[in-house]
Amino acid sequence: MKRSRRPKQFLQKHSLSLAALGVVVLLILLYCRSNPATHIGSFFGNAIADWTGVLVTVVMTKHLYEKGSTESKQPKGKVRSAATEFQREHSLTLFLVVTGIAWVVAFRAMNLSGRWGQVVGNIVSEWTQILGLVLMTKRLIEVGSKHADRRSGNQLYGTLHSARPYGSPNPACELPMRWV
Repeated sequence: MKRSRRPKQFLQKHSLSLAALGVVVLLILLYCRSNPATHIGSFFGNAIADWTGVLVTVVMTKHLYEKGSTESKQPKGKVRSAATEFQREHSLTLFLVVTGIAWVVAFRAMNLSGRWGQVVGNIVSEWTQILGLVLMTKRLIEVGSKHADRRSGNQLYGTLHSARPYGSPNPACELPMRWV
């Protein structure tokens, strides 16, 4: 009798998303049980915002697009409606703007000195950073990065001067050889 590989394949295909989600849930539980006025409680509150940003970055850049951003998948083909095409080509920015507005509204309604006020304020800051990064990567480059090498046509530099630390299969972990 053959066993189904679906659960194993799901876990393999979504392990980074699930791990980031697990960290966010763990941090929320730890924050709820800690005193936010202590160093460790404050750390958990700040870490919730940081890891929520990681989770959103991992999940949303996998499913949404931003035309022209080297950090985002690029849409394939065209859609007939110009409005629908715009929404598809900029779905990552639109998602961040809409959810960012929701976080700002929630933040404005909260007591700043309350348990969750500072956490939500940090999430608003995190959203601003992510949106800024998405928008900046549409036009700006960093010399020596994988994407800058592609834009300049210097494939040789990117191939010869990068290495994956500890044999990591994750291209996001690539470091210039001079740093290794």
